Amino acid sequence: FDKVWFAYTEQDWVLRDVSFEVQSGQKIAFVGSTGAGKSTIINLLTRFYEINRGKIAINGHDIDDYELSQLRQLVGLVLQDVFLFSGTVYENITLNHPGISLEQAKRAAEVVGADKFIENLPGGYMYNVQERGATLSAGQRQLIAFARVIAFDPSILILDEATSNIDTESEEMIQAAIDKVLAGRTSILVAHRLSTIQKADQILVMEKGQIVERGNHQSLLEQNGIYRRLYTLQFE
Repeated sequence: FDKVWFAYTEQDWVLRDVSFEVQSGQKIAFVGSTGAGKSTIINLLTRFYEINRGKIAINGHDIDDYELSQLRQLVGLVLQDVFLFSGTVYENITLNHPGISLEQAKRAAEVVGADKFIENLPGGYMYNVQERGATLSAGQRQLIAFARVIAFDPSILILDEATSNIDTESEEMIQAAIDKVLAGRTSILVAHRLSTIQKADQILVMEKGQIVERGNHQSLLEQNGIYRRLYTLQFE
């Protein structure tokens, strides 16, 4: 991101002069209050919206130079609310992609630890999921979303508040799955729970559409600013 400005409505800036760089394989995290601009960054990277000023590039190429389908194949997105479709667990992991076999879907589920609960469902991978996954818990839906990411193997992974709907019992299992999904992958994390981002290479603190603090977990604590205050509220 190079000097990016963005407004949903004219001159009502949601992002103001935002610049950052993520090296291949690095993990970068965004924190800040609701409305600070964190999710907007994701919407711009995936071109759900177009920027007003500045430049966004992947591997040195402006994202406008990519076909939309090509750009979105590069990026895997796991949101706070996982959308599951009416169909089998297998179809929900592969999104009916003809190039992903049942064996590959099973391997993806094993990597994130979803295989245990899937195999206990009536019919296992052929179990019919109701729309939005109504018959599954929030943790189970999230694990299927992570298995989907492993199956598609995108270069860049975005997790947007991916643990915020998870109960404490599931959180440990989800955190273990996240660690496996992130391994060796360029990752962008948006989080309210600071426990999920402490290992990030770079943490950017946002306020009113601007980056106001940046560093790793330890250096931000030492700055004694907004991040330190958020951390103290959650852990002390």
